[in-house]
Parts: sequence; structure tokens; C-alpha cells
Amino acid sequence: MVSLFAFFGPPTITLLLLSAGALPYAWWATRRRPSRPARWLVLGVVAAIAAYGAGTVYGLAFTNPLDICGDQTGDGVYMDAGRDYGLTSVNVESFPPSVTCHWSSGHSTERVWFWVSPLLYAGLACSAVCAALLLINRRAYGETARRRPPPGRRSQPE
Repeated sequence: MVSLFAFFGPPTITLLLLSAGALPYAWWATRRRPSRPARWLVLGVVAAIAAYGAGTVYGLAFTNPLDICGDQTGDGVYMDAGRDYGLTSVNVESFPPSVTCHWSSGHSTERVWFWVSPLLYAGLACSAVCAALLLINRRAYGETARRRPPPGRRSQPE
């Protein structure tokens, strides 16, 4: 059977990271009161990073992809869980994250969770649209908040 980390690790770590990031996000959103596109931009970036991390099994796909596919026997051969097939090769793609295990029986298995690609692309699309909205709004209003004089002060002396 595949290691418990490779099976339960990505969803668990993703949920823990998202819940740990909820407090700083809530503090930032209540203290700074950013615009709606700015909030959604942050959420989109966080979702894309979490999905990419889960898709690469938090680095395990790049450092030791054989452990994701199967269990190592005493002979050093990686076997498929519950079957008698040996691992022939592993194909690791970095974007979009993909870990494909090829077995001696001729079948292949994908080890990246089904929700990774939709969450990754949704996060990227959300952040791109919100970044464009922020740039459009900045251009429409002309001045940014940092350039405006504080209330009660005039921008130029009389």
C-alpha cells in the first residue's frame, strides 16, 4: 500500500494551511478594509499555491516520485498496492502538476488528486481577473491612496 503521507498528506496539509492562513487574512481584511478585487486576488493566489503544493505532494513528487506510486519490496522493486505489478517508470510534470505511474501490466495511474487542476486554474484565473480589475480601477481614479493628501490638508499651498 502507498505510504499514508502520499495518500492523506496533501489534503490534510492543504486544509491546515488554508485554515492557518484564515486568521491573518481576516485580520488584514478587517484592519485594512481592502477592496473586493484585492481580497479576491489574495484568495486566488492562496488557492493556486495550495493546489500546486498539493499537486506536487509538497515536494515529494520532485524528490522521490517512486514513493508516491508504490511500496518498495525487500528486493528494491516498487510494487503496486494490492496487485502483483512492478513499477516500470514514473512521469512527473511540473505544470500542471502530474505524477503518472506506469506499471509492468501496461496500465498507468495518476497520483495527483482530482481537485488539484481545477483549483489551480480557478485560483490563477481569479487572481488574473482581480489584478486586471485593480489596474483598471487605479487608472480610472487616477490617484492612489498613498498619493492623496490626508483629509483636512490641502495638496498645494495657496
